[in-house]
Amino acid sequence: MKLKPFFSLMLAGIFGGLICFGAIQYSQHFNLLGHSSIFSLTAAPSSGQDFNSATGVPSTPASLSTPAPVTGPDFANAAEAAQKVVVLIEASESEATAQNRRRQDPFQDFFQRFGINSDGFGYGPQIRKGAGSGVIISSDGYILTNNHVVDFADEVNIITFDNKKYKAVIVGRDPSTDLAVVKIDAKNLPTLEYADSDKARVGEWVLAVGNPFEYLTSTVTAGIISAKGRDLDIIPGKKAIEEFIQTDAAINPGNSGGALVDANGRLLGINTAIASETGSYTGYSFAIPANLAVGIANDIIKNGNDIERTSLGVTVLVLDEEFAAEQKLPINEGLLVDEVSESSSAQYAGILPHDVLVEIDGKKLKTFNDLKEKIDLAKVGDSVTVKVYRNGKYLDIPVRLKKGL
Repeated sequence: MKLKPFFSLMLAGIFGGLICFGAIQYSQHFNLLGHSSIFSLTAAPSSGQDFNSATGVPSTPASLSTPAPVTGPDFANAAEAAQKVVVLIEASESEATAQNRRRQDPFQDFFQRFGINSDGFGYGPQIRKGAGSGVIISSDGYILTNNHVVDFADEVNIITFDNKKYKAVIVGRDPSTDLAVVKIDAKNLPTLEYADSDKARVGEWVLAVGNPFEYLTSTVTAGIISAKGRDLDIIPGKKAIEEFIQTDAAINPGNSGGALVDANGRLLGINTAIASETGSYTGYSFAIPANLAVGIANDIIKNGNDIERTSLGVTVLVLDEEFAAEQKLPINEGLLVDEVSESSSAQYAGILPHDVLVEIDGKKLKTFNDLKEKIDLAKVGDSVTVKVYRNGKYLDIPVRLKKGL
């Protein structure tokens, strides 16, 4: 067997393989460089670029020009205006209040029966403290906030956007709406125009302004209105009034009492709550509508804690197509009056059982909340017009609202 031809063929094969391997590696390297340098604009004019005759440098084709910056809603002016009216609220108990609370604690009496000082068990009069936000609603120092920010406190400090600190007094609180008003001794404070929260629409942009976690002061977040009229059953008490604006603007503990503003910088609501299993923001936040909040604030300023609530004085059932058919009614939208309370606004006005409430002041009544929202915003002595369907006819009945029974 002749080995020389064999080794020649083997060497030729090895050499050819190396050449092919090198070509493949060169080709791959070129492709990577090509992708990484596609925006370097160094291709020859034959690629479709035009030369700049003055410099001899190819100019940038339109398809490869620097993209225009992505633009969205500009909230800078709205944010600036809102930040100036949102304050940090520091609330705490006095030592005397904490001591009094301790004396009323049944566990304290239990310890004393055995001659034991509960302080030795870490069960002493811990002074409660908290922080939240507030919105200046008058140039002379009235500030609107949530009741839960100050309900335990008898010492309240306010820190304004320009870092001035004031002692405040609590003017009044309304637990049924979770609202409160405090007052500082100041003049010429900035305020915001009020938006008509009834006209706010789902999908509108909004800003939330407040002091999350206390130390992140004057924080602004943005989102949209996700829903309106939310009744979450989070305010304690049978007479609680809830009709929250739901948004996806991020708020956290410390934002309570801060401003929800529209894109024009008008006060749309008071941030109050979040839906969360962790205690921090997880996607949904809720605000008390400005129409309700400002009305309650004015009542508190005028009457303190003695806020008068109105009542129509009816028990109603919501009509739908099936229920209307059962009642043999030709309409399937409205509120069927089941009972009328004695000496109520409705009784004095002439509303009767089996009437169907169709409208109130021109607003259609499809759910109980439609009626409740209107009555909640009214004051004692206000008059409303209720359209009812009775025995085949529509009647407009004026109703003068009395204090709730």
